[in-house]
Amino acid sequence: PRPALPREVEEYTNYDKLRLRVIPGCTGLWQVGGRNDLSFHEMVQLDLLYIKQRSILFDIKIILKTVKVLLGSKDAF
Repeated sequence: PRPALPREVEEYTNYDKLRLRVIPGCTGLWQVGGRNDLSFHEMVQLDLLYIKQRSILFDIKIILKTVKVLLGSKDAF
């Protein structure tokens, strides 16, 4: 998951805080899976899915999808 701002974390529920179980990175499933079309709750669900399924291969897939989004998506800004 991407890092959260301290003021954002202050408003997290206990469920939302579960996404803080891993060290934040530069990209995530939210960035490659819908970005602004997803709600905060959906973003948290994707982050928790990542935590549950994390592996080197999964990280490589996310990185490759990130490159694709950055090079060809209208949603990359």
